[in-house]
Amino acid sequence: AAGSIDRFLGTHGSTLACGGGESEEGYRIYFLWTCLRGQRRPDLEQLWLGTLYPLDERIPRLRRLPFDRLFPVADLYTEEEKRTSEAYNAIRTHARAGNGIDVRLYGLGGSRILWQVNDPLDGEGWSDAQLDRIRRLLPHVRQTVSIRQTLAGAGARGATLTEMLDATGLGIIQLDGRGRIVEANDRARDLLRAGDRLLDRNGLLSARSPRDDDDLQKLLGRTLPPFGVQGAGGSMVVRRSGALPPLVLHANPVGLQGTDFPFSPIAALVLVRDPAVGTDIDPVVVARALDLTEMESRVAVQLAQGMSVHEIAAAMDRKESTIRSHVKRTFAKHGLSRQAELIRLVHPLVGMPGS
Repeated sequence: AAGSIDRFLGTHGSTLACGGGESEEGYRIYFLWTCLRGQRRPDLEQLWLGTLYPLDERIPRLRRLPFDRLFPVADLYTEEEKRTSEAYNAIRTHARAGNGIDVRLYGLGGSRILWQVNDPLDGEGWSDAQLDRIRRLLPHVRQTVSIRQTLAGAGARGATLTEMLDATGLGIIQLDGRGRIVEANDRARDLLRAGDRLLDRNGLLSARSPRDDDDLQKLLGRTLPPFGVQGAGGSMVVRRSGALPPLVLHANPVGLQGTDFPFSPIAALVLVRDPAVGTDIDPVVVARALDLTEMESRVAVQLAQGMSVHEIAAAMDRKESTIRSHVKRTFAKHGLSRQAELIRLVHPLVGMPGS
C-alpha cells in the first residue's frame, strides 16, 4: 500500500506515527512506520526513535498544530535550526523529507496520528493537485491507523476484535478472505437475525433488497479483491421502510499478514451503524477535527448517520437550500463529492469525547 500511495502522490515515501499522552514527559509513541519508495525502513525508524526524537526541535510545535491541516516540514524549524539541527539534517538527507508535508489527525482513545509525506519526486515543490490528493487520503490514513490500533490492542490483551469494538455501539461483522462471516457482535447478530435489511445468507453477508445487495456485493468485492490486489474500504447506506433511519455500512480491509501483526483469518471488518440505537458522534469533536462551523458540523454528523438533505432540513427546521449550502462548503473544505466519502471521514470520530 505504501508504494501505491507514493506513486499516487509522486513522492519519495512517507512516515506514519501514532502516540498519546497529556504532557511532553508523559507522551508515548505507540508505533512508527517509515517507508521510502514502497519499502519499509526500520533503520530510519530506529535512528529517529533511538537518537533523533529527543533532539527534534519541531516536536513541541507539532503537538500544537491544528488537526487535518497540511504544514510544510521546513516551516516547523527556524532558519538557524535548518542550518544546525541534527534532526532536520537527517530528515532532509536520509528521509528525503526536508520539503515534506506534516499533518496531524485524531486517533482512537485520544491518541494522535502524525503523517509525514516526503519530498515530491520531481523536486519542483508541491502542486495544488498533489496537496489535494494528500487531503483526499487523510480519512483513509486515519481509518487504517485506528483499525490497526484496535487489532494490535486486541492481540496484546488476548481480547477478540468484537470485545474491543463493542464499546463503540456499532454492529461489527468480521469476514474472511472469501467474504464469509467469521464472527459478529451482538448488535450485528440482532440485525442479521431480524433480516429486514441485512441477513446471513448461507454464511455470506447479504442485503434484503436486490438493489442494496448489488451495491453491497460490489463494496465487498472492492474490499476483498483477488490475492495480490490491494483492497479498498468503502461506505454505503441501506434504507429502511417506515420511520426507521437508514443503516450505514463501512467496509475496511484488514491486512494482517505483514511483519507488524500476527496472521489472522479476518480479512475485512464491516461496521454497521444503526442511528435508531444511537451511537454517538459528537458535533463538537467533528467541528474541531474537520475545521467546520457549528452548523456545518451538525449537518455533517446527520449526513454521516445516513440522513438525506430533505430529512436534515425537516429535522432542523431549515430550508433544503440552506442545508445544501452547508454540505457544499463541507465537501469543498475536504475535497469530497459523495455522502459515502463524508461517512468515511466522520466515522473514525464515533465515540470520541468532546472535552
